[in-house]
Amino acid sequence: QAQLVESGGDSVQAGGSLRLSCVRSGFAYRSYCMAWFRQTPGKEREGVAAINIIGTTTYADSVKGRFAISNSNAKNTLYLQMTSLKPEDTAMYFCAETARTYCGPRPFMTDNYNYWGQGTQVTVSS
Repeated sequence: QAQLVESGGDSVQAGGSLRLSCVRSGFAYRSYCMAWFRQTPGKEREGVAAINIIGTTTYADSVKGRFAISNSNAKNTLYLQMTSLKPEDTAMYFCAETARTYCGPRPFMTDNYNYWGQGTQVTVSS
């Protein structure tokens, strides 16, 4: 059974760093497109970063220059390195994977993704 499991969320002060991990298991194929999303109560889930099979990355404007997405196929793990964290980065972070063989021109559309993890909480205090 295909599964994504996130970890690494924590409470940190503004300016701090965290690295989130997402371990994929049960998939019969290599990932073609994976992404990180985040959500706060009462708001829609928003895309943060995406990466395709050749390593092309896409970032939301709000995290450019601060967050870095990477993928270790050997470890079947997706990462999100977050630096210079701000209180507005506080959210539940989710990893996602599409069953398609490409990310497409809109990598932050939630409908594009077929598999989701349960989320890991990131809290940034000022």
